[in-house]
Amino acid sequence: MSVETRNQLAVALHYDKTGAPRVVAKGKGTIGQKIIEVAKAHDIPIEENEMLAGALSNVELGDEIPAELYKAVAEVLIFVLRLSGRVR
Repeated sequence: MSVETRNQLAVALHYDKTGAPRVVAKGKGTIGQKIIEVAKAHDIPIEENEMLAGALSNVELGDEIPAELYKAVAEVLIFVLRLSGRVR
């Protein structure tokens, strides 16, 4: 296991347009790497943002993101929507 894999942190969000996005998966090391592999396998866009992932890793699974992270997560959602061609 490389240092990069051992420290790999990943947080997956789901947004169904009601309320705020929710944390649906999170993990570090091999679990974080698996989250990234599953996202890639399903063509789910990945945004690398170590500081945001660190902040989101403190949110309990299933919980909505806290208001203080709305702006940062909104920027990621815009990035994802641009990648998917839904927003210019």
